[in-house]
Amino acid sequence: MKREHGGPDAQGVPVWDFSSNANACGPCPQVLDAVQRADARHYPDPAYSDLRSALAEFHSVDVDRIVLASSASEFIFRMTACLARSGLQRVWYPAMCYGEYPHAAKVWGLERVLEPAQADLLWLCEPSSPLGAADAMVAGVRQQQGVVVLDRAYEPLRLSGQCSLQEAALDDVWQLWSPNKALGLTGIRGAYAIAPLNGRRLAQSLEQQAASWPLGAHAVTMLRCWTHRDTQHWLAQSLETLRFWKAAQLAMLQRWTCLPSDANFFCVKAAFNPVALRAQGVKLRDTASFGLPGHWRLSVQTPAAQAALQSALESEGAV
Repeated sequence: MKREHGGPDAQGVPVWDFSSNANACGPCPQVLDAVQRADARHYPDPAYSDLRSALAEFHSVDVDRIVLASSASEFIFRMTACLARSGLQRVWYPAMCYGEYPHAAKVWGLERVLEPAQADLLWLCEPSSPLGAADAMVAGVRQQQGVVVLDRAYEPLRLSGQCSLQEAALDDVWQLWSPNKALGLTGIRGAYAIAPLNGRRLAQSLEQQAASWPLGAHAVTMLRCWTHRDTQHWLAQSLETLRFWKAAQLAMLQRWTCLPSDANFFCVKAAFNPVALRAQGVKLRDTASFGLPGHWRLSVQTPAAQAALQSALESEGAV
């Protein structure tokens, strides 16, 4: 199964990259500086004691609920593998979703079921991808009996709305966080999950199935900085900028149907020519692999990038 991703490809890094959902205001300067000064000469603490404590304090949870992962995708595969090895067989994921959920299920032979109540493992994401919208399933998650993972990759990049799940209900689900998008540092791989209150045993199993040192020194630094007040202040300021840029980008594309979104990206129904646009340095994300053919996902980008997109579309006669 071929996996599609945004960002660089065989042609290199796009000059104007609308295909990746990284924060266009980034990289976060203080985190980038800390990462560049990270001690890469030595192994990290194999128990990651300081990092776990910092993340637990940041989220106001017990330390034993923190599970580290080399990336969100790695966690998706490890969780799927862990449950498959324990004999669980049925998985549910949205009709439109990140391709790693179905890919991991296929690799481990899990059966996809159409009814969430029948699933042993459920994948949810809000704001969702590719739409960047609320997911009606999230609000009713407490009625589900299986292991529920709420992928919160885009929660830090939410520009409107709020999570459909009440704060108290978050203790009933696994939360998967991957801050590198929000920090504009997607080249640094590192993520973590927060186990539900009743998920400590599964958390221990996931820890046992992890490789030693899943995080290198640069990822440790990034995640540690993620908990800092000045990092969160920078992020809050960047969201204000992204809201302004998003309004301008939507106005520029008003000829086409732009689907509603709460995040720093949105989908457009259009017949763009990706090859011609890529030749002009502009890359978009085809959403067919998400289950949404005939659409393109565009991240919110800088005014300069928007001008380049408009120029490229005009040269192709698409405007």
